[in-house]
Amino acid sequence: MAETRKTFQIRQPQDVRYSGHGSGGFTASLEWDAGLAARLNGNLARAQTYVDQTCIDRMEPETPFRSGVLREAATLGTVTGSGLIVQSTPYARRQYYEHKKQSKWFERMKNRHKDSIQKEAGKIACGK
Repeated sequence: MAETRKTFQIRQPQDVRYSGHGSGGFTASLEWDAGLAARLNGNLARAQTYVDQTCIDRMEPETPFRSGVLREAATLGTVTGSGLIVQSTPYARRQYYEHKKQSKWFERMKNRHKDSIQKEAGKIACGK
């Protein structure tokens, strides 16, 4: 079964012009920066790349180690920035759910580091 994921794509808003009638009469216009959507989409892509790479790096110590293949599989099987971390070894799923001491290493990493990852990703997404 193919994995599906959402991708965020911000579209450039249209300029808006308002005019009103009243005792003072007013006219207002809202003009968007022409590069707004491209800048925001770039920031979001950089933030997603940061999240993917940081999750891979921080779950490495949590991942069971015998020969190192399972740890390397996350780096080799993942397209950084895709939002999907893949460990494509024949035994990865079984190790993830059934390992006696080190199962669900992504969940354990997430519980320990999610706040710092979210904070830094938020800064990147805001362009800071």
